[in-house]
Amino acid sequence: MRWNRSELAKLEKLWAAGQSAAQIARHLECSRNAVCGRLTRLGLTRGHKPPTAKPKIRPAPKRGPTLMAAGRHCVGKKLSQRALDTQQLQAMSKRQLYAMLAAAVRNTA
Repeated sequence: MRWNRSELAKLEKLWAAGQSAAQIARHLECSRNAVCGRLTRLGLTRGHKPPTAKPKIRPAPKRGPTLMAAGRHCVGKKLSQRALDTQQLQAMSKRQLYAMLAAAVRNTA
C-alpha cells in the first residue's frame, strides 16, 4: 500500500488516540498488517508494554555415574533387591538375556 501524507497523519492521530491496529485498518480501508508495518517503520509504540520476565538460569548439578553415586551415598546401607537385580542385569551379556527370555517364553506356553 502506498501511504500519502493525509493517511499518515490519520494513522498517527488514531494511534495517539489509542485505537488498535485493526480499528485503524478499518478506518483507512487497508489491512491490519499494512498498518502494523507502517507503525513499525515509523517507530510508533504504545509505551505501556510490561517488562519481560528474566528468569535466573542456574547450572545443573554435576552428577557422576548412577552406580558410583549409589555406592557413595549407600555406604553401610543394605541395597534393595530391585537395585541388586538392576546391577545384575547390567552385568549380563546379550546372549544371557536372550536365554532368560527364551526360558520365560517356554514356561508361559
